[in-house]
Amino acid sequence: MNNTIKIYIVFFILFLAGIVYIDAVKPKPVNWFPSYDLTEKIPFGLYVFDKESTGLFKQNKIQKVIKTLYEFFNSKNALVDVAYDYRGTIFSVSENYNLDSKSDKELFYFVGDGNTAFISCKDFPETLMDSLNFSINSSLKLSDTVNVWMANKNLGCEKYNLNIGAGNIYFSEIDTLTTTVLGYQGKDDKKEINFIKVPYKEGYFYLHTQPACFANYHLLKSNHFEYTEKILSYIPEGNLFWLVKGQNGEVISNSPLRYILSQPALKWAWLLFLSGMLLFMIFNAKRKQRIVPIVKPLANTTVDFTKTIGNLYYQEGDHQNIINKKIIYFFEKIRNEYLIDTTVLDENFEKKLQLKTAKSMQDIKELVWLIKRLNDPYYLCVEEDLIEINNAIEKIIS
Repeated sequence: MNNTIKIYIVFFILFLAGIVYIDAVKPKPVNWFPSYDLTEKIPFGLYVFDKESTGLFKQNKIQKVIKTLYEFFNSKNALVDVAYDYRGTIFSVSENYNLDSKSDKELFYFVGDGNTAFISCKDFPETLMDSLNFSINSSLKLSDTVNVWMANKNLGCEKYNLNIGAGNIYFSEIDTLTTTVLGYQGKDDKKEINFIKVPYKEGYFYLHTQPACFANYHLLKSNHFEYTEKILSYIPEGNLFWLVKGQNGEVISNSPLRYILSQPALKWAWLLFLSGMLLFMIFNAKRKQRIVPIVKPLANTTVDFTKTIGNLYYQEGDHQNIINKKIIYFFEKIRNEYLIDTTVLDENFEKKLQLKTAKSMQDIKELVWLIKRLNDPYYLCVEEDLIEINNAIEKIIS
């Protein structure tokens, strides 16, 4: 690894470290999202309310329902096997009404059987408004100062400034013969209804349009917790079934990385890992040698060429020429490999060849005789002579 690459790597690491440090020391922006999550410590989470719930509901036995109301009532794990043989209050605090249609039906059955439902949110469905004979409306502009107070003078006449996080929804029409007004909101002499009690068969609905009073921000601000206590004072004693589905820290996401991306530390670790892998691939790719194509060596065609020439001579019937070349080839091999002089083919030559090759003396004498005979210029060679001299030479040098 050369020095330039090392400098790049060090610079990249320092750059990432600087980003992490800046992100760690910079002030975190306040998250004003109205999650109403029991585990959230943001202004509009319900962390404080959850921790103080045992003190706020002194006369109630709290059971948190982490499934839909329909599933809760029809589950084998419900309090009893026969629905609605138990008594209590359904309690729900959320930004928006979050019950599905099946749970709505179960809610009406439950309340109609002599129980209670407390719902605090900023909107209500048509089914609820039609069944309980009320309507809601919204102010055209939310005032900078929104005061809330109770209708019952016995609970005090103090007004609480609920401007941050307050909604502009109010009950515009109610059945005055059956519905009881429990609280108001507004400014100066203008007031609007934000808390009502509506009877339904044998039970009651308590409907409230300012869920912000249950959030961390207002429970910890000044004396706003008093307003929350006054609201909750209308909940009767007994079992309290607190609907917390989607508000109990569940991560609603289909991504397989949803938990990693939801945690800042894990998110940065994941990004650093991806950056490191990218850097590794870039520098590792440079170190890899490019594929060298395989070049086949040139084929040795000498033997094929020799065979071709030999076949050419043979087909032409030039036996004398072939015999001469075989004899020349034999002498050349004897001189190069055995270092024997081939000028005179006498007994001395035969003895040396026999000692060097360890071949039969008889075969050597026959070969020498054939060479002398075929070298005679007056002798006419035929095909049989070519075969005979070839066999004799192979006996000696094979």
